[in-house]
Amino acid sequence: MKFSVIIPVFNRPDELRELLHSLSNQSFTDFEVVVIEDGSTIDSSDVITRFETRLQIQYLVQQNTGQGFARNNGMKISNGEFFVILDSDVILPKDYLQHLASAIESRELDAFGGPDAADQDFSGLQKAMDFAMTSFWTTGGIRGKMKDPAKYQARGFNMGVSRKVFETTAGFVDPNQGEDIEWSIRIKKAGYKLELVKDAFVYHKRKNTLRSFAKQAFSFGRNRVNVSRFHPGAIKLVHWLPTAFLLFCLTILFLFFINKPLFQLSIGVFITWSVCVVISSAGQNKSAKVGVLSWFTSVLQLWSYGLGLPLELLRKYVKG
Repeated sequence: MKFSVIIPVFNRPDELRELLHSLSNQSFTDFEVVVIEDGSTIDSSDVITRFETRLQIQYLVQQNTGQGFARNNGMKISNGEFFVILDSDVILPKDYLQHLASAIESRELDAFGGPDAADQDFSGLQKAMDFAMTSFWTTGGIRGKMKDPAKYQARGFNMGVSRKVFETTAGFVDPNQGEDIEWSIRIKKAGYKLELVKDAFVYHKRKNTLRSFAKQAFSFGRNRVNVSRFHPGAIKLVHWLPTAFLLFCLTILFLFFINKPLFQLSIGVFITWSVCVVISSAGQNKSAKVGVLSWFTSVLQLWSYGLGLPLELLRKYVKG
């Protein structure tokens, strides 16, 4: 068997149903599905039963361990040559596995990461959140649009490794805090070839509110610091850009009182960035409303990540 698709799920049977439906429509069919029910109080057994005749499924029910360790347990019982790890809130285009199989063979990949996108039928807010997470005007280049695929660090919502990579690196070592990025770095340090596969994208159907989206971005900033516990060089200059943006916005407020010309210049820069965000998103999504929403989600994403990283660093050093 070529692929084992690993899906941890926690209280989200409706999401799992949509994902399994997209898997049942894949043009590439040499794969199994391994669903790990990670301590859910709302289980997915009915959904599994519904797809048992359409997909080859293993269903593992366990106590809650966190998604990283749940994925490890799924890979341990899998039969495939290559593990494809997905979050339950994604939906796959019809040729996802076909693109992935071709890329792995032609590029001789040991591991991969794939980007995310918004489908046409997603809500305006979901499209705006997708823009904030993937756009050049935020920090989206590091999530799937970078020019050098070899520099990519895979994200757990859409990544995969060969069986050999899993067996030699032991999988995820932290259940919930940047565990995907940590493993990506460790895979590369072990000499394996991990690259971005742009054609292997997923539709990421986020269920966030603006508040939970901000909270998630804040956690991403904190998680980068957690990754640096394992890999001291994990925090790069690019990861400080959201913090720089946050400080820039705060500085604008003070400039109004102490330096009017510099205040006007700073406001001009901020307005220019804002216009670029709105126009870019509106053009991409063919909706002025989504363009405006994308401004809010982009500011939230940058401010929240930009606050999470330095606060976690401060907490780390205070604790010694």
